[in-house]
Amino acid sequence: TASRFLDEIKKQGLIAGDRHYVHLSADEATARKVGARHGSPVVLTVKAQEMVKRGIPFWQAENGVWLTSTVAVEFLEWSFMPTGVQKQ
Repeated sequence: TASRFLDEIKKQGLIAGDRHYVHLSADEATARKVGARHGSPVVLTVKAQEMVKRGIPFWQAENGVWLTSTVAVEFLEWSFMPTGVQKQ
């Protein structure tokens, strides 16, 4: 994601917004590339295995993007932050 979205993500996790689902990248390189399209990129790691254990479903789109309805803050780790951006 882009760093400008972090304050809201820290409050409510990842939400679909105008989309039907939250879109997730499978690897850090792709996540950085996607995030850079929207500003200074931030990489968040999703604790997907914990989510699945709690019954939260994921789907993989034909283009390889992973989809889910929402990602609560408890399932997020702050992996890569640009200089000057504070972690949670």
